[in-house]
Amino acid sequence: MNILVTGGNGQLGNEMQIVARQSRDRYVFTDVCEGYARLDITDADAVRQFVRRENIQCVVNCAAWTNVDAAETAGPVVETLNATAPEILAQCMKEVDGLLIHISTDYVFGGDPYNTPCKEEQTGTPTGVYGLTKLHGEQRIQATGCKHLIIRTAWLYSEFGKNFVKTMLNLTATKPQLKVVFDQCGTPTYALDLAQAIFDIIEQRKYEGHSGVFHYSNEGVCSWYDFTKMIAHYAGHAACDIQPCHSDEFPSPVRRPAYSVLDKTKIKQTFGLAIPYWADSLKLCVEKLKPSLQNIRP
Repeated sequence: MNILVTGGNGQLGNEMQIVARQSRDRYVFTDVCEGYARLDITDADAVRQFVRRENIQCVVNCAAWTNVDAAETAGPVVETLNATAPEILAQCMKEVDGLLIHISTDYVFGGDPYNTPCKEEQTGTPTGVYGLTKLHGEQRIQATGCKHLIIRTAWLYSEFGKNFVKTMLNLTATKPQLKVVFDQCGTPTYALDLAQAIFDIIEQRKYEGHSGVFHYSNEGVCSWYDFTKMIAHYAGHAACDIQPCHSDEFPSPVRRPAYSVLDKTKIKQTFGLAIPYWADSLKLCVEKLKPSLQNIRP
């Protein structure tokens, strides 16, 4: 099978490249930067031609506008990337009876107070443009009637690109004290774990007969403060005094979800997945990043 992965140079796209090496399928990675096949996923004709030329039967859409704060003032481009583009990919897959695996986010929630893990059928209540446009993307995919797996994830990190883990590794190595919010809770997700789950679903053809929304993050629950403490612990950055603080001490144009833990029961039962605990996966990632910390000085 020929599989297109959009956003190939992003966190999840890079991890998909790693896991795809063991596949019997053919993976094609696209992005808008050098080193990748270029494909404008907002151009329906370009996507349609690419799909037919490469005989694509499955798309893993890792491309998106992900800058949450900047989305508030960026204008129509956010809706175009997060809603129109997924709809185009869905339509193209429907035309060839293919499968779209689309990555969405816990930010589709947040407007209502939650204190139990969010289930897939829960009504989306986004609090900002990013979450709203991602919700629109989900709705547009579903409206096409194509075969699809929409996978919502949260707090994604990896060895690649910019992310919270890499930022905190730098800050805890260079700052004597750090304040981190403790009143926002969720679950970190190691992008390699998510990539492996997607790979297993495709490789073993577990997607047959299953369309819908699924949740995937690592197991467990923590706050950003707890997350940072564990990052520093695994990195050996004991000199940094990490203190908990409230969200209102860091004003933001977006009100982020206070509790966006995702219930993973459905994806585990449907596809037989075993999901690693967040702290175990974090340790593996930090170990891979340690060589890059050698040149960081306080």
